[in-house]
Amino acid sequence: MNYSKPYILYPVNRVLERSIASSLGLLDEETLELATPDRSVPVADNFLFTRGNFEQHSFSALIFEPLRDALEASLTDEFRQQDPHAWADTQNRLGNILGAIGQQQHDAVIFQKAIECFTSALEEVKQEDSPLEWAATQANLATALQALGRLESDAKTLNKAVEAYTASLLVYTKKENPEEWMLIMLQLGMTFHAHGTLLKGNRIFQKAVVAFKNAIPGLDADNYPVELVVAHNNCGAVLLNLAESEENPDRFEEATRSYETSWKVCMEQQRPVHLSVLCRVNKATAQNILAELTNDAVLAEDIADEFELILECFPHALQPLCVKHCKAQLNQAKKLAGASAA
Repeated sequence: MNYSKPYILYPVNRVLERSIASSLGLLDEETLELATPDRSVPVADNFLFTRGNFEQHSFSALIFEPLRDALEASLTDEFRQQDPHAWADTQNRLGNILGAIGQQQHDAVIFQKAIECFTSALEEVKQEDSPLEWAATQANLATALQALGRLESDAKTLNKAVEAYTASLLVYTKKENPEEWMLIMLQLGMTFHAHGTLLKGNRIFQKAVVAFKNAIPGLDADNYPVELVVAHNNCGAVLLNLAESEENPDRFEEATRSYETSWKVCMEQQRPVHLSVLCRVNKATAQNILAELTNDAVLAEDIADEFELILECFPHALQPLCVKHCKAQLNQAKKLAGASAA
């Protein structure tokens, strides 16, 4: 079957931002000046947290390629022999920066280079000797594989991402490493969802739901507001696709509740307005599909009103394709409501 495509949100990539920050010392002063983005004129970014797992917000993208070149130049055989762990750390930093470039350019070859960096790092960092560094590298590898799998719609690559995230959980535990554990659970949920849409597998969707529900209790709104929004929104997306597969009204209601929660967290924590609008669009879309499934004209009329309100009140927060989606959903809802009235 053809699943609907709800809007997916992505969490803050702390590892990427640390990789950039810890590598700035390799740049000359002139290049370093490019690192700070120009915020003298604030511009709304309605694609924030929607681009993918290698999005970062603290530095200018102009320094990605200079950092890549500097890191690659430092990775000599002599460096590897003298300090293999520092060499592996450099490979990790390079891999994350390559991931950011690959995402920016939608380039599978660059993602492959990032994967090679993390794989090389694992040659020097062993689980038995440096378990935390090994787990972090496995998680980095998994995120790059997830990005490549999404880009190429490749189920095998996404399955490798699941395997690498699962490997990291051999070290990260809920008790000893709560932040790392819950963030891996969040990423596992996202990977299972992408994998499930390709394989059209309800069991994989159910694994995604379990992973999200494992992550949510540890994501308090004060310390992890974006991650909490991401978890509820993306769990709603999985539940929606599962509901479509099962034609199960109860699943639609569960998806709606997840979207409602993500929207409330956005509003309460004053996250960027476009995030709350996307959660709202997702919720209304799920209800629209339910109205069509159950031939519920009353619900369809309510949803038509909701899409009209979104289009009228939040044009500044809608991406162009989102406007197109909302208009299509509005027409669909009006058609069902009008057919019943006739």
